[in-house]
Amino acid sequence: MTKKQKKMLYRILATAVLLVILYFVKKAYFPETGAEGAAGSTAAARLASEWPLLLLYLIPYLLIGYDVLKKAVHGVVSLQPTDENFLMAVATIGAMALGEYTEGVAVMLFYQIGELFQSYAVGRSRRNISELMDICPDEAFIENEDGEIESVDPDEVEIGTVIVVRPGEKIPIDGIVREGQSSLDTTALTGESVPRDVEEGMQVVSGCINLSGTLKIETTKEFGESTATKILEMVENAGARKSRSEHFISRFARVYTPVVCGLALLLAVGAPLISLAVSGEAHAAQWVYRALTFLVISCPCALVISIPLSFFAGIGGASNAGVLVKGSVFLEELSRVRTMVFDKTGTLTEGVFEVTQIIPVEGMSETKLLELAALAESYSNHPISISLRKAAGSAGLEMKTGRVADVQEESGHGVRAFVDGVPVAAGNAGLMEALHIEYEKCDLPGTIVYVASGGEYLGCIVISDKLKKTSAAAIRALGDLNVRTVMLTGDRRSAAEQTAGELGISSFYAELLPGDKVDQMEKLIREQSSGAKTAFVGDGINDAPVLSRADVGIAMGALGSDAAIEAADVVLMDDDPLKCSKAIRIAKKVMRIVYENIWFAIGVKVLCLILGAAGIANMWAAIFADVGVMVIAVLNAIRALYVKNV
Repeated sequence: MTKKQKKMLYRILATAVLLVILYFVKKAYFPETGAEGAAGSTAAARLASEWPLLLLYLIPYLLIGYDVLKKAVHGVVSLQPTDENFLMAVATIGAMALGEYTEGVAVMLFYQIGELFQSYAVGRSRRNISELMDICPDEAFIENEDGEIESVDPDEVEIGTVIVVRPGEKIPIDGIVREGQSSLDTTALTGESVPRDVEEGMQVVSGCINLSGTLKIETTKEFGESTATKILEMVENAGARKSRSEHFISRFARVYTPVVCGLALLLAVGAPLISLAVSGEAHAAQWVYRALTFLVISCPCALVISIPLSFFAGIGGASNAGVLVKGSVFLEELSRVRTMVFDKTGTLTEGVFEVTQIIPVEGMSETKLLELAALAESYSNHPISISLRKAAGSAGLEMKTGRVADVQEESGHGVRAFVDGVPVAAGNAGLMEALHIEYEKCDLPGTIVYVASGGEYLGCIVISDKLKKTSAAAIRALGDLNVRTVMLTGDRRSAAEQTAGELGISSFYAELLPGDKVDQMEKLIREQSSGAKTAFVGDGINDAPVLSRADVGIAMGALGSDAAIEAADVVLMDDDPLKCSKAIRIAKKVMRIVYENIWFAIGVKVLCLILGAAGIANMWAAIFADVGVMVIAVLNAIRALYVKNV
């Protein structure tokens, strides 16, 4: 508990003890107090006989309710009096004025118990977020000229600086391991408890904890652009993106509270006048008591508190499972996803390409063909380009970039460049056709890179990518949720067909340029039934437009590009496609809890309001309708935190 919560707990305990003592004092010395006992006496006569008891009850009343009264006065002064503090103040002061001292204090006491419980529940759901907030270290360590390790501000570390991360320390900035090997705890980022082994040459991201050996890491990003910092920005901004349910509750409370205040006033003033006209007796105290009971029942705390708490807890639980949701509105959208669209490379596959076959034309050697292709692709960071350079390096070829000039990337097709002054083209069939080069079509499974030089076709290189271990399970899990799966890829139709067949994907569209993916996504969205949503899962820079266009954009966060993560609404921190179904199940659970709380709270309140107006429900029933319903709704809301077995 926080210091503030402990202080409130002490106030509650002290008030409860005083209330019990005063209850017996009242029974022994003032048996005829209350609305019923006041029926045959004037307010002045009652006050003259009961003022010592009133003064005694004011002690616990002010002890437990002074902050509520203060907020109520502030609301009146600021011309915004119709919140729960105002309702509690009017109802309890009214009860005290009618001689219902025990009930007046009890209403305030139980209201504060509910508030304490709600505060504790919010604090508990915040812990997941707080743990996430702790992933950013406050310092980085570098080795100075004397070989000593010194601490520096991470914001001051420039790209290319070598930082030292010792066992037990968090990695402050993204980079590449230049020296050492170790295991990393990635739990805070991915929710995955199994350590990840890293060694020289491997990429590492900030926020991971170094478990064993000392690492020297060359930074590839600034601190403000690193993974951990970006995650914190996303979490901090998540609260601003409210769901439709939250907006509805806010609008509902603004209309609902003034309406019930008006109805309570009608009960307190109008009903006695009608009673006086019909029976000749006003029964004013009785109707005022009913109006006060009506006010307590009407307090919208259960809805106003539990609905945002449900979403907040859901976002916290999801983050703990390695699914970062940028706002409650996206949880609501996720729960309605009926079509999940996947990119192929780096999303369903490892994105680790290897040259598996080199097929030169007659008179051309495999080595020369590989050399020309690798040099042409030497300035590209595309996975296929990297695999070509890696294969060339393994073959002992020297990749001197000085031999390459005038590089032009053809989006979705390949690369053109001058190698040793001769024009070289390396890319897919579309590039060959665009350059009007006759080529021999290759139907082998995998990605085909056709190579031409000086306008003449030289051969092709086959590059294969491995499926992720969990891709097939991810597609099956989505099928179990009745979510249709679609794959969009720029790869050849044969390679796409093979991948779709192995994974059991419903349909696929191949040989798409980035713009084509957006067009296809728009078609899929139009095909959806009313209320159903379409999600897209991708990882590359070329996926950013379609991620933005989808109803819900889901990015691979660990190795995905910054552009993709920025454009997405949901980020999977461990690049595991199986987390897509996990995210949907979490969202469905949260929405189920939200609707349970809405119907339960409104149902109980409407019933108790009717009973209160009829005089059947007393102040104790009102306490249950307010505080009891709020506690039950909050208890239900914090179930959204627990997503491990969802």
